[in-house]
Amino acid sequence: MRYRLLALALPVFLIFSFPAMALDLHGARDAGYVGEKLDGYVAALKEMPDVLALVADVNAKRLAAYTQISQKNNQPVDIVAKLAAQQIIQKLGPGHYYQAGDGSWKQR
Repeated sequence: MRYRLLALALPVFLIFSFPAMALDLHGARDAGYVGEKLDGYVAALKEMPDVLALVADVNAKRLAAYTQISQKNNQPVDIVAKLAAQQIIQKLGPGHYYQAGDGSWKQR
């Protein structure tokens, strides 16, 4: 009887003792949750709380990097971001989404 109770309780304990796996950019791209925009930032293609949080985090980090590069090269941040977008989009893997020139979403 004890072993049955332990066998039933253990999976529940394990589920609640480990934090949920955090969504990362590569995983979100692979799942089709995010796409790369022409302005150098990512967009949520699926409006789920963890996706929206990831997008906010990635975009904040990109803005910081673009700002640093723009100051170093005496270029506007939006120009640096658009140049980065071209490079990011060119390197996307199969199945990843990106924004086309007309604003629509395309898949590699």
